[in-house]
Amino acid sequence: MLPSLSPVEVYKRLKAGEIRLVDVREVDELATISVPGAEAAPLSALPFLKLDPATDQKPIVFMCHSGSRTRSNADVLERVAGGPALLVLGGVEAWEKAGLPVERHEKCPLPMNRQIQIGAGSLVLFGLLASCVFPVFIWLSAFVGAGLIFAGLTGFCGMAKLLAKMPWNNK
Repeated sequence: MLPSLSPVEVYKRLKAGEIRLVDVREVDELATISVPGAEAAPLSALPFLKLDPATDQKPIVFMCHSGSRTRSNADVLERVAGGPALLVLGGVEAWEKAGLPVERHEKCPLPMNRQIQIGAGSLVLFGLLASCVFPVFIWLSAFVGAGLIFAGLTGFCGMAKLLAKMPWNNK
Protein backbone atom coordinates (compact mmCIF):
# COMPACT_ATOMS: atom_id res chain seq x y z
CA MET A 1 0.00 0.00 0.00
CA LEU A 2 1.38 3.36 -1.04
CA PRO A 3 1.29 6.26 1.42
CA SER A 4 -1.24 9.03 0.78
CA LEU A 5 -0.96 12.80 0.91
CA SER A 6 -3.79 15.31 1.23
CA PRO A 7 -4.55 17.40 -1.86
CA VAL A 8 -3.38 20.55 -0.05
CA GLU A 9 -0.02 18.95 0.83
CA VAL A 10 0.39 17.72 -2.76
CA TYR A 11 -0.41 21.20 -4.10
CA LYS A 12 2.18 22.83 -1.82
CA ARG A 13 4.86 20.31 -2.79
CA LEU A 14 3.96 20.55 -6.50
CA LYS A 15 4.29 24.36 -6.44
CA ALA A 16 7.65 24.01 -4.68
CA GLY A 17 8.84 21.56 -7.38
CA GLU A 18 9.35 18.79 -4.84
CA ILE A 19 7.13 16.19 -6.54
CA ARG A 20 5.75 15.07 -9.89
CA LEU A 21 2.00 14.72 -10.08
CA VAL A 22 0.76 12.02 -12.49
CA ASP A 23 -2.95 11.81 -13.30
CA VAL A 24 -3.93 8.24 -14.21
CA ARG A 25 -7.52 8.98 -15.25
CA GLU A 26 -8.55 8.03 -18.77
CA VAL A 27 -8.50 10.43 -21.71
CA ASP A 28 -12.24 11.11 -21.64
CA GLU A 29 -12.01 12.02 -17.93
CA LEU A 30 -9.03 14.30 -18.55
CA ALA A 31 -11.03 16.00 -21.31
CA THR A 32 -13.54 17.17 -18.70
CA ILE A 33 -11.35 18.40 -15.84
CA SER A 34 -7.60 18.48 -15.28
CA VAL A 35 -5.15 19.66 -12.65
CA PRO A 36 -2.58 22.22 -13.84
CA GLY A 37 0.93 20.80 -13.63
CA ALA A 38 -0.17 17.15 -13.65
CA GLU A 39 1.26 14.77 -16.21
CA ALA A 40 -1.39 12.70 -18.01
CA ALA A 41 -0.71 8.96 -17.98
CA PRO A 42 -3.97 6.98 -18.32
CA LEU A 43 -3.94 3.83 -16.22
CA SER A 44 -4.95 1.67 -19.20
CA ALA A 45 -1.85 2.83 -21.11
CA LEU A 46 0.52 3.20 -18.15
CA PRO A 47 2.36 -0.12 -18.63
CA PHE A 48 3.21 0.97 -22.18
CA LEU A 49 4.31 4.52 -21.36
CA LYS A 50 7.87 5.40 -20.44
CA LEU A 51 7.67 7.56 -17.32
CA ASP A 52 10.88 9.06 -16.07
CA PRO A 53 11.57 7.22 -12.82
CA ALA A 54 10.84 8.82 -9.49
CA THR A 55 13.77 9.88 -7.32
CA ASP A 56 14.19 10.45 -3.61
CA GLN A 57 14.40 14.17 -4.37
CA LYS A 58 11.28 14.13 -6.59
CA PRO A 59 8.84 11.28 -5.89
CA ILE A 60 5.82 10.66 -8.09
CA VAL A 61 2.36 11.28 -6.65
CA PHE A 62 -0.43 9.47 -8.49
CA MET A 63 -3.95 10.87 -8.78
CA CYS A 64 -7.25 9.47 -10.09
CA HIS A 65 -10.87 10.63 -9.81
CA SER A 66 -11.70 9.61 -6.24
CA GLY A 67 -8.62 7.79 -5.00
CA SER A 68 -10.04 4.27 -5.28
CA ARG A 69 -8.43 3.50 -8.64
CA THR A 70 -4.98 4.49 -7.42
CA ARG A 71 -5.41 2.51 -4.18
CA SER A 72 -6.56 -0.63 -6.00
CA ASN A 73 -3.66 -0.38 -8.49
CA ALA A 74 -0.99 0.70 -6.01
CA ASP A 75 1.30 -2.23 -6.82
CA VAL A 76 1.29 -1.40 -10.56
CA LEU A 77 1.81 2.31 -9.86
CA GLU A 78 4.69 1.62 -7.51
CA ARG A 79 6.35 -0.59 -10.13
CA VAL A 80 5.86 2.01 -12.90
CA ALA A 81 7.20 4.82 -10.70
CA GLY A 82 10.55 3.08 -10.39
CA GLY A 83 11.16 4.89 -7.12
CA PRO A 84 9.30 6.63 -4.30
CA ALA A 85 5.58 6.89 -5.02
CA LEU A 86 2.56 8.26 -3.18
CA LEU A 87 -1.17 8.76 -3.78
CA VAL A 88 -3.45 11.82 -3.58
CA LEU A 89 -6.03 11.13 -0.89
CA GLY A 90 -9.48 11.51 -2.47
CA GLY A 91 -8.19 12.21 -6.00
CA VAL A 92 -9.42 15.03 -8.20
CA GLU A 93 -12.75 15.15 -6.31
CA ALA A 94 -10.98 16.02 -3.05
CA TRP A 95 -8.59 18.35 -4.89
CA GLU A 96 -11.50 20.38 -6.27
CA LYS A 97 -13.40 20.32 -2.94
CA ALA A 98 -10.30 21.74 -1.25
CA GLY A 99 -10.56 24.74 -3.59
CA LEU A 100 -7.33 23.96 -5.40
CA PRO A 101 -6.92 25.02 -9.05
CA VAL A 102 -8.46 22.90 -11.79
CA GLU A 103 -9.04 23.48 -15.47
CA ARG A 104 -12.53 22.71 -16.69
CA HIS A 105 -13.02 21.74 -20.29
CA GLU A 106 -16.17 21.42 -22.35
CA LYS A 107 -17.83 18.27 -21.10
CA CYS A 108 -18.37 15.31 -23.40
CA PRO A 109 -21.93 13.99 -23.34
CA LEU A 110 -20.81 10.59 -22.02
CA PRO A 111 -17.42 9.00 -21.49
CA MET A 112 -16.36 6.85 -24.46
CA ASN A 113 -16.51 3.57 -22.52
CA ARG A 114 -20.15 4.23 -21.64
CA GLN A 115 -20.96 5.12 -25.26
CA ILE A 116 -19.43 1.79 -26.33
CA GLN A 117 -21.43 -0.10 -23.69
CA ILE A 118 -24.68 1.55 -24.80
CA GLY A 119 -23.92 0.97 -28.50
CA ALA A 120 -22.83 -2.65 -28.12
CA GLY A 121 -25.70 -3.48 -25.77
CA SER A 122 -28.23 -1.88 -28.12
CA LEU A 123 -26.92 -3.79 -31.13
CA VAL A 124 -26.94 -7.12 -29.25
CA LEU A 125 -30.48 -6.55 -27.96
CA PHE A 126 -31.70 -5.44 -31.40
CA GLY A 127 -30.05 -8.49 -33.01
CA LEU A 128 -31.71 -10.84 -30.55
CA LEU A 129 -35.17 -9.26 -30.85
CA ALA A 130 -34.99 -8.97 -34.64
CA SER A 131 -33.90 -12.63 -34.88
CA CYS A 132 -37.33 -13.62 -33.53
CA VAL A 133 -38.79 -12.37 -36.83
CA PHE A 134 -35.76 -12.68 -39.15
CA PRO A 135 -33.40 -15.38 -37.83
CA VAL A 136 -30.45 -14.01 -39.80
CA PHE A 137 -30.24 -11.06 -37.35
CA ILE A 138 -28.76 -13.36 -34.71
CA TRP A 139 -25.48 -12.82 -36.59
CA LEU A 140 -25.54 -9.14 -35.61
CA SER A 141 -25.31 -10.15 -31.94
CA ALA A 142 -22.56 -12.65 -32.76
CA PHE A 143 -20.64 -9.97 -34.72
CA VAL A 144 -20.82 -7.50 -31.82
CA GLY A 145 -19.71 -10.18 -29.35
CA ALA A 146 -16.77 -11.11 -31.58
CA GLY A 147 -15.86 -7.42 -31.90
CA LEU A 148 -15.84 -7.00 -28.12
CA ILE A 149 -13.60 -10.06 -27.72
CA PHE A 150 -11.27 -8.74 -30.43
CA ALA A 151 -11.14 -5.32 -28.71
CA GLY A 152 -10.31 -6.94 -25.39
CA LEU A 153 -7.54 -9.06 -26.85
CA THR A 154 -5.91 -6.47 -29.11
CA GLY A 155 -6.76 -3.10 -27.58
CA PHE A 156 -8.27 -1.96 -30.90
CA CYS A 157 -11.97 -1.09 -30.71
CA GLY A 158 -13.61 -0.33 -34.03
CA MET A 159 -16.73 0.94 -32.29
CA ALA A 160 -14.66 3.47 -30.33
CA LYS A 161 -13.05 4.67 -33.57
CA LEU A 162 -16.49 5.08 -35.13
CA LEU A 163 -18.00 6.80 -32.09
CA ALA A 164 -15.03 9.19 -31.88
CA LYS A 165 -16.04 10.56 -35.30
CA MET A 166 -19.63 11.30 -34.20
CA PRO A 167 -20.56 15.02 -34.02
CA TRP A 168 -21.21 14.96 -30.25
CA ASN A 169 -17.62 13.80 -29.69
CA ASN A 170 -16.08 16.43 -32.01
CA LYS A 171 -17.03 19.68 -30.33
